[in-house]
Amino acid sequence: MEIISTAFNDVYIAQPRVFGDERGYFMESFNLNHWKDILPNSTFVQDNESKSSRGVLRGMHFQKPPHAQAKLVRVIEGRVLDVILDIRKESETYGQYLGVELSEENKKQLYVPRGFAHAFVVLSESALFSYKCDNYYNKESEGGIHPLDPTLNIDWQIDKALIQLSAKDAEQSKWGEHYIFE
Repeated sequence: MEIISTAFNDVYIAQPRVFGDERGYFMESFNLNHWKDILPNSTFVQDNESKSSRGVLRGMHFQKPPHAQAKLVRVIEGRVLDVILDIRKESETYGQYLGVELSEENKKQLYVPRGFAHAFVVLSESALFSYKCDNYYNKESEGGIHPLDPTLNIDWQIDKALIQLSAKDAEQSKWGEHYIFE
C-alpha cells in the first residue's frame, strides 16, 4: 500500500496494491503496519457503511472533542466525491477543503484526521461507502456545517439540481456560525 501525503497536515490518500486476474481481484484494504508510523496513537474501534443513490450528499459532519473521530474512508461500489473541510482553528489550511474522488475502480482511501468536517456526494447511480473510526459515535457531540454554503465554494462535481440532502443536513449552520475545533 502506498500512503500519499496531501497539502493538508495529517491528511493522507492510501492507494492499495490490487492483484487481479480473470477471476476478479484481491487487495489488502487495511494493514496497521502501513499506518503505524503515520498514526502511532490511532486505533480504529468502529466500522460504518452506507449505501446511497446518485446525488445523495451526506455531510458536512464532525464530532466535537472529546469524542472527535479520525476516519479512514473508501468506496466499495460506485463513485463519490469525498470532501473534507479543515476546521482546526490554528491550522494553516483552516477553512479550506480537499476533494478526492473515491471509487470501486481506483480503490483509493482517504485518511481524515480529527478536526475535519467530512462529506461525500454520490456521482454514480449508487455507491457503497465504508469507513473506519478511531472513536465511538456520540450523539451529543455531533457537529455539522451546511454542505452547500456558498461561502465554502465547494465544487461538488454534480448538477446542484440532483443533490439530495437529509432534513438534518439542510438545517446545518453556515460556515462562520459553527463550532470551531481547537
